[in-house]
Amino acid sequence: MAKFIINGGKKLSGKIFVSPAKNAAMGILCASVMVRGKITLHNMPQIQEVDRMLELFASIGVSHRWQANNILEIDSSKQLRLANMDEAAAQKVRSSLMLLGALSTQVKKYKLYKSGGCKLGERTVRPHLYALNKFGVSVESKQRYYEVKNKNITSVPDLVMYESGDTPTENAIMAAVLASGKTVIKFASSNYMVQDLCYFLQAAGAKITGIGTTTLTITGVKKLKSVEYHIMPDPIVAMTWLSLGITTKSAITVKECPLDFLELELEKLAVMGQKFELKKKRKSASGNFTVVDIVLTPSALTALPDKIYGRPFPGLNIDNLPFFIPILTQAKGRTLVHDWVYENRAIYYLELQKLGAKIFLVDPHRVFVEGKTTLCPNELMCPSAIRPAMAVLIAMIAAKGESVLRNCYTIERGYEHVVEYLQAVGVDIQRIES
Repeated sequence: MAKFIINGGKKLSGKIFVSPAKNAAMGILCASVMVRGKITLHNMPQIQEVDRMLELFASIGVSHRWQANNILEIDSSKQLRLANMDEAAAQKVRSSLMLLGALSTQVKKYKLYKSGGCKLGERTVRPHLYALNKFGVSVESKQRYYEVKNKNITSVPDLVMYESGDTPTENAIMAAVLASGKTVIKFASSNYMVQDLCYFLQAAGAKITGIGTTTLTITGVKKLKSVEYHIMPDPIVAMTWLSLGITTKSAITVKECPLDFLELELEKLAVMGQKFELKKKRKSASGNFTVVDIVLTPSALTALPDKIYGRPFPGLNIDNLPFFIPILTQAKGRTLVHDWVYENRAIYYLELQKLGAKIFLVDPHRVFVEGKTTLCPNELMCPSAIRPAMAVLIAMIAAKGESVLRNCYTIERGYEHVVEYLQAVGVDIQRIES
């Protein structure tokens, strides 16, 4: 396990780039096994989460080859060997659950080992199963694995999602793409990773309409073709760097921000008094998304007059909510943060108390954040959830003096070359193997 040593309290400057979208990449990786040939994915994040998925792939007969500049080639042309699945890799990557949809028309019977990921309380798989059962996917839960049987996979003319979850929607999409007939998915998530998955599948020959809405119409095709595709930049990483610049009161430029998935976050920040400029509006490499560079100006902030909360897109991104916590410590007044989605993610916010933040727990889903406060250094264990862990790191960078964050695997699961990115804008941070 690595630890980070941070000498915080310094003003930052320069440009920091938004890395490829982790959650989009994981869905597209799972979908790649549906092609049964070679695909080339540009802008693939080089993170621990991807490494674990590639280990799982290797164990079942899907090969890969890294090229330069975050380009990954996947070859799933050989027969899949699900009986050889790497249990340790599957347990470490919750995204492997999306193989349920991806493999629904590929393999008749197999075991999928249960996965871990961020420790955020119970994260039910029921929405996945309610949707997939309607296509003909049978899943029986055992102690360590799911026993999966796929038979007579058919389209679902009128599929209502039990909840508008991102990964359940992606599973339903992947099952529908190769199922004969027309499927209509209602109450679908329209979040960024769902859209990027749809655009990837479209490029490979899938017939999908309604992308970006909560109703998707999918006409099944017999097979998908090899394709090259550019994964979108990550709106969660963009919000991470915005939080970093705002909390440290630094004039930095965040490059390659996917604007469509940050507009509400920027509106909240503007109401708080944060000044910024949007520069160089353009299309992403895939041509499917609008990206901009966001230039931050140090600003005096006031607390939001209303509570802040996440919700399915279009709304403030659920994964962006934690990055408002360090920002709110620097805003004058009190703000109620309602993190209703996960059972215990709000508990992690109390870690910032150890850095001088005034955070008061109302219940397992709500906290009050009081500002403006002076953050102070400390030595902490990294929280077991990616976004709260980064919120703690941001607060350490803002706190004057030396802080130590131990067991940083959680952060490296979701952030590419995080130390190098931070050092590029002047963060005094070192990574030490412990």
